[in-house]
Amino acid sequence: MGVNFAPHLPKPESCPALVLNADYRPLSYFPLSLWNWQTALKAVFLDRVSIISEYDRQVHSPSTAINLPSVIALKKFVRQPRYPAFTRFNLFLRDEFCCQYCGSPHDLTFDHVIPRAYGGRTSWTNITAACAPCNLRKGGRTPEEAQMIPMRWPHRPTNQELHTRGRQFPPNYLHESWRDFLYWDAELES
Repeated sequence: MGVNFAPHLPKPESCPALVLNADYRPLSYFPLSLWNWQTALKAVFLDRVSIISEYDRQVHSPSTAINLPSVIALKKFVRQPRYPAFTRFNLFLRDEFCCQYCGSPHDLTFDHVIPRAYGGRTSWTNITAACAPCNLRKGGRTPEEAQMIPMRWPHRPTNQELHTRGRQFPPNYLHESWRDFLYWDAELES
């Protein structure tokens, strides 16, 4: 069964669905929890989500026309783990995508605050975002030896903390139907 598209309308690929948990909060802010139109429609037909809002855009099969969902909510609440996985992206998000030694957002790497040669581990509490020049300048020395003290000492963030941090980075595109469920505008103005 093929899906027909009208040539004058936006392509379905440009119509993602904002995914909300059962409590009507986004599953994540950064990256924003979005599903492509195929995944969203599959979840609708499997009765795993409720459609909250729709695009004016329809897709057609030989026997059916359906509006593409723009906002969907899971029917079963997905409990988020308390702590996020230790990944490069999550580390940069915790540190707000800037070097913790000089504040630069460019050429980010990560630095062992206590060098591995001194027994420093690769963990939330010993890794910080550092630009390549600062990382090179610090080398295998401790912050005291290098006279480079991080602006914020590394710590293990909670998922809630990363969720809040992610809200500082609104995406380039927000569909009008998503605004009631996203909270960047009011917080950035205050």
